[in-house]
Amino acid sequence: MLRVRFAPSPTGFLHIGSARTFIFNWLYARRNGGVMILRIDDTDIERNTDASLQSIFEGLAWLGLAWDEQYRQSDRLDLHRQAAATILEKGLAYRDFTPATHDEGERPRDAAQWLFNADMANLTPAESQRRADAGEKFVVRYRVPRDVTRDIEFLDGVYGHQSKSTADIEDFALLRSDGTPTYHLASCADDAALGITQVIRGQDHLSNTFKHILIFDALGGDVPSFAHLPLLVAPDGTKLSKRRHGPVVSVTTYRDAGFLPQAFVNFLCLLGWSPKNDREQLTLPELIELFSFDGINRSNAVVNFSELEPFDPKALWLNAQHLRSMPIEELLPFAEAELDRAGFSLPPGCDRQWLAATLDMLRARYQTLKDFGTRARPYFRDDFPMDDEALSRLDKPGAREGLRTLAERLAKLPEFTEAAVEAELRGLAAERGEKAGLLINAARSALTGQAVGPGAFHLFTAIGRERSIERLREV
Repeated sequence: MLRVRFAPSPTGFLHIGSARTFIFNWLYARRNGGVMILRIDDTDIERNTDASLQSIFEGLAWLGLAWDEQYRQSDRLDLHRQAAATILEKGLAYRDFTPATHDEGERPRDAAQWLFNADMANLTPAESQRRADAGEKFVVRYRVPRDVTRDIEFLDGVYGHQSKSTADIEDFALLRSDGTPTYHLASCADDAALGITQVIRGQDHLSNTFKHILIFDALGGDVPSFAHLPLLVAPDGTKLSKRRHGPVVSVTTYRDAGFLPQAFVNFLCLLGWSPKNDREQLTLPELIELFSFDGINRSNAVVNFSELEPFDPKALWLNAQHLRSMPIEELLPFAEAELDRAGFSLPPGCDRQWLAATLDMLRARYQTLKDFGTRARPYFRDDFPMDDEALSRLDKPGAREGLRTLAERLAKLPEFTEAAVEAELRGLAAERGEKAGLLINAARSALTGQAVGPGAFHLFTAIGRERSIERLREV
């Protein structure tokens, strides 16, 4: 059975590039009837934080895409050490007693200057064991073949055939001198133990794959297939970075800005992938049906933002499209949560049916959920601001007087319907020798404090007879 994994490190908030990697893994698993695994790669003890771990879980929970199995790498240290011991016993690794540096070989060295430590690599097993038994600290390094070089090859699901000679690969570290595993060992040992069949990760890991294939071979297990994803870059072409670009690359920033998770998933999918049918707005079932590696581009994907416009215009556009088109019963919980955060409650005499109808009316002009907490105030509260354009329409000659007259007539209507309100307003305008637009625009301003919005006559029934009449009387 297909088994894929997403393996974030809790060293910062959930990056949108990491979220896209999770989504692509999830879509691939769901499309192919596979298993989605979440594995927290938390062996970097000095950089791990609880806040980062919480951010990862919060971001993934908001996306709403459940995983099937969950593991923490720190719970599996014995497995990693045993994997290193197995490779060492096979003679495919050696102890390096060179005094430790700050990175102990974890960071790649310049292959043109250093490939291996001949003195350490040539220690006899007996001498190596003697020095280890004497308490000398050592790093365990993989012994890359030197006598007879060979090409490490694999077919990447996105970038195609890949090849690198063992002559160009340094003897990389498997265990640090404190006994903790490096990323290379821990990742491969866990992938092998968990039966991962397909590794889907960022393109920045492509160069690591040659080392990882050597580790998989040394452990004696099946080598998974690989697919590497193009990176996300800023408008200036630099890789999106938590340190350089800040909160704009955090998933929870979008959540807190009022994005819908469905729309955000849709947006991330279109960064570096295309369904090849010219469609952009896609539901989750459609994404599952259409996703394949064939649609992934090899070039990096640009996320457009600036100091003045922190969110990619396409992300905002997609969010507006989803907000307007999703079934109102699905939108309702999101909108209610935003209204609750803004301190709005149902007006007297209004029920959830009224709420659904009102939100359905309003959403056509909204971009994010935050709009419900800011622009919808006149429908829930009687204290709301008046924008300048709305005020100017109220100040037109005859507008305020006409609205007060209209209020008294509306109070006498046998039925308070859109058709009845429209007939009364247009009749009054005709009697006064005015264009109906004068009263229509002024009424919208008086009822909402906004110069533009839903149809004016719909506003009356949405706000209700009593509140509408009161607001017209008070102009």
